Amino acid sequence: MTALTLNLNSIIKLTREQFYHLCEENPDLKLERNVQGELVIMPPTGGETGKSNVNLILQLASWNEQKQLGEVFDSSTGFTSPNGADRSPDVSWVEKYRWDSLTKEQREKFLPLCPDFIIKIMSPSDTLRKV
Repeated sequence: MTALTLNLNSIIKLTREQFYHLCEENPDLKLERNVQGELVIMPPTGGETGKSNVNLILQLASWNEQKQLGEVFDSSTGFTSPNGADRSPDVSWVEKYRWDSLTKEQREKFLPLCPDFIIKIMSPSDTLRKV
C-alpha cells in the first residue's frame, strides 16, 4: 500500500496546532506532515508489517524495562522535529531526561522533539530514497 501526499500549501499552510487538530478531527486517518508542509496520508499496514512492528516494540520495550533509560513509543505517536515535520515512526525511543523535561501539556500532544532512536519498517512499496 502506498502513502498519498497532499499539497495544500497554495491554499493554506497549517500551523503545528492546526495540524494537531486536523488529526484529532480525523482519527480514522493516519496523517503525517513532511518538511515541505505537505500532508502524508498513510494507509493501514499489512499483516507482516504489523507483526514486525509488534516484535520490534516488544524487543525495545523489554530492553528498556531492564535498563530504565527512557520511554518507548508506538507508531501512533506523533513527533514534531525542529525542521517542522510531524512524523510517527513505527517504533521510537526517547531518553528519560528528555521525556522528563517535557511539560504535561507537551506530553499530551505531538511530542516537540526528535526521538533518540527510531525504527522505520519499509513496506514493499517504499523506496530508500523516499523513506
